[in-house]
Amino acid sequence: MAADFKYIIIGRGMMGAAAARHLSQWTDGVALIGPDEPLDTKNHQGVFASHYDEARITRTIDSDPTWALLANRSIARYDEIARDSGIAFYHGVGCLVVGPQRSAGYPLVADVSRAAETLNVQTRLLDDAALAQDFPYFGFEPGCEGVHEPMNAGYVNPRALVKAQSLLAARQDASLIAQTVISVREEGGLAVVRTVEGECFTAEKALVSAGGFSIAEGLLPATVEMSVYARTVTFFPIADEELAQFAGMPSLIYKPRDTAKHIYMLPPVRYPDGQVYLKIGGDHDDVQVMRDAEMRAWFRSGGRDSVRDHHVSIIEKLVPNLDLSRASTGACVVSNTPTGYPAIAYTQSPRIAVLTGGCGAAAKSSDEIGRLGAELLFKGQIEDASYAIAFSASFA
Repeated sequence: MAADFKYIIIGRGMMGAAAARHLSQWTDGVALIGPDEPLDTKNHQGVFASHYDEARITRTIDSDPTWALLANRSIARYDEIARDSGIAFYHGVGCLVVGPQRSAGYPLVADVSRAAETLNVQTRLLDDAALAQDFPYFGFEPGCEGVHEPMNAGYVNPRALVKAQSLLAARQDASLIAQTVISVREEGGLAVVRTVEGECFTAEKALVSAGGFSIAEGLLPATVEMSVYARTVTFFPIADEELAQFAGMPSLIYKPRDTAKHIYMLPPVRYPDGQVYLKIGGDHDDVQVMRDAEMRAWFRSGGRDSVRDHHVSIIEKLVPNLDLSRASTGACVVSNTPTGYPAIAYTQSPRIAVLTGGCGAAAKSSDEIGRLGAELLFKGQIEDASYAIAFSASFA
């Protein structure tokens, strides 16, 4: 039986769309299957994605050499993707990492500085006084230092990046199919993909890149081993007439002495509702979601009030001039693999592979992660020898 496609990529998110772009550069017969973003989140009964957002931190510095290479290769292609698609998604506002002084025995600033030197990334090291002078809108605890990465860092718009990757894949004759896949099986020497909408597609090979929903019951022949955690982000609206006081604000990673107060923060960004928001993330506890239905319910919930209150208590000191009275929340998930790296590997079937597990660090690196998934499908293995780890996957 002839296949409908050579390759099917399941999941039209940041990694899946990137894989489709790269794969369709090398071959014809590529399909990318995944639903559109729901218009009514609270009543949506289908699957969700964590890229339904306007801002994710991007930076080149990482003390882990694998994550650093994934990020640097992806960031190096931002301009190409934006130019070829005509869609702007990267905002180079810089990134600031702040933690307790090195002299107090805390390793964060030293680790980031060492990684920057290894990667030959230009940074500035700032003490308490310099932080207050250069970033007057922040109120850090006393005895902090910061590493400022002014170039090739800031944030990406994940919605726009997925749109750009998908557009380029389609321009390269990839088929974009707005349906929701419920199962992938090897049958008769082909990968057979079935959807909620009742259709069936076949391919020589299929790549499952469904984010947290990669653990959905029945999707794969054996469930990929991955821990999915509910995460809440909090949005603080800023009136247009108040924006001037936050001018030049970079993306921020802040890890004070109290580990429960470790957060990341995005600078003011305008959202589709026309309102500008400052966004903060970093849950003070873990809530694991084990099943597909739990994940859908979690996204519909819009996040936890307890995390919102925790974020408010941090922000009232960190950004003292912010109006805290109209804080709102959003729900997303983080998908952690046993290895701490993306799972880019075949299942027991040579026809079906996975590309999943962002481990909370994949948005900025999604293009290179997608390229590795495309290489796995096209060449049968990841041949790139630049990586010291195997990107392995385990299955229940």
